[in-house]
Amino acid sequence: MRDSPTSSTSDSASITSVQTVRRSQQNTDGSQVVASESRHWRDIFWLGIFILHLTGLGFVLAVFGLNRFKISDRLNIDRYTEGLWENSHGLTETYWPMYALAGGVGTILGWIWLLLLGSHVNQMMKVSVHILTTYLAVVSVLCFWCAQFFWGVAFAIAAALQFVYVMSVIDRLPFTMLVLQKAVKMVWSLPEVMRVAFAFMLVMLIWMTLWSFGAAGVVASSMGDGGRWWLLVVLSVSLFWTGAVLCNTVHVIVSGMVFLVLIHDGRESPSMPQKPLMKSLQYAVTTSFGSICYGSLFTAAIRTLRWEIRGVRSKIGNNECLLCCVDFLFHLVETLVRFFNKYAYVQIAVYGKGFNRSARDAWELFQSTGVEALIGYDCSGAVLLMGTLLGGLITGTCAGVWTYTKWTDRVIMVASTAMLMGMVLVGLAMVVVESAVTSIYICYAEDPLLIHRWDAEFFNQISETLHQRLQHRSARAREVLTHNQLDGHTQEMQSV
Repeated sequence: MRDSPTSSTSDSASITSVQTVRRSQQNTDGSQVVASESRHWRDIFWLGIFILHLTGLGFVLAVFGLNRFKISDRLNIDRYTEGLWENSHGLTETYWPMYALAGGVGTILGWIWLLLLGSHVNQMMKVSVHILTTYLAVVSVLCFWCAQFFWGVAFAIAAALQFVYVMSVIDRLPFTMLVLQKAVKMVWSLPEVMRVAFAFMLVMLIWMTLWSFGAAGVVASSMGDGGRWWLLVVLSVSLFWTGAVLCNTVHVIVSGMVFLVLIHDGRESPSMPQKPLMKSLQYAVTTSFGSICYGSLFTAAIRTLRWEIRGVRSKIGNNECLLCCVDFLFHLVETLVRFFNKYAYVQIAVYGKGFNRSARDAWELFQSTGVEALIGYDCSGAVLLMGTLLGGLITGTCAGVWTYTKWTDRVIMVASTAMLMGMVLVGLAMVVVESAVTSIYICYAEDPLLIHRWDAEFFNQISETLHQRLQHRSARAREVLTHNQLDGHTQEMQSV
């Protein structure tokens, strides 16, 4: 039953007053916090690990690429594998153009997403949500047609999981689209952050040039399929981490900029610091870069697992055995989320904290203000991930089709790695919007009046939804308590 406007307004007002008092106790002037916060190097160990990883992997990629570039076994590596592997005669430049196509398609898709989000955000997001299931099913059929049974089953399972997840959260999509619309509105009012995304996509393309050179050398190498796959998995994990680091660097830059705009009541405000974008960029690539490298290792996997478990948990019903198992996994993941969540990047951008402390502080802020209930209801991160996956699938399909016309036995190797390249490039475009979403939630939790000054209508809508979610949570808690009491009473009667 829908809550009355009077009840909703009073509840929202009480939440707002509590959050405002809480922020006032922390500091009387939010702008002074941002301006005077001293910056120290954080998580230096992980910064060193990332740099060593890039240096070592760059050398390995160059070796594998050069060994098969124009001349087969240029560096005489095959003599170490003679009698163990199949010593075939492929060349790096045979497969390198397929990866060049993947890089071009991924970049174009990323730019298209950025350019169209401003005017067609609803349509773009609906395409991501509804087309992805169909596309996964089509790719599954193509894999079966190419006699790739394992990959056909894998994509079929992925299509089924995607369908189940969408059905489980379909009632949340209107609110999610509202949040994404407002985030895009914020991003498009800051054209400089769009230029940052374009610049980081070019940086990623430069690294992908070397990465694809080495990957093409691996695909063309004399190893058997088992050896090639193991090396490609290692290279893919490295590319995923590198891509996540660049995405989260953009996340920190955009978050810092959005937070400053909201806290100073507009980018044209006289109190706005000089060159705020350059300061955010400076912090992101220096003192906070170690924290970004650390968080990028774990946050994506934990977030994805959390979304899936939440979707399944909401549709279990009264199956107590299954509910118990899913609840165990849910609480385990919730514990991990406390220390690894995307909202940490806003704290890193604004206050320069280490990653674990930032994640913990952000989560405690949400729980103490009740905003965690709103975040659990919002699916904007999942919707943006669907767009990223769709972009990766299109990229992988383009590279795979070209490969199939020439070498049918290398299709899956090239297509799967090309898909990852496309996901990373499209993800660099999507993260701009996700950064705005996370900043909006952090600002709303710290001081709701920041959102009210920016967009009063959105403030009323988000406060109304928060009120409803808190009431829903209270009702469920009472229902569980009543059920437990009835069970206890039944057991007592049976024992008597």
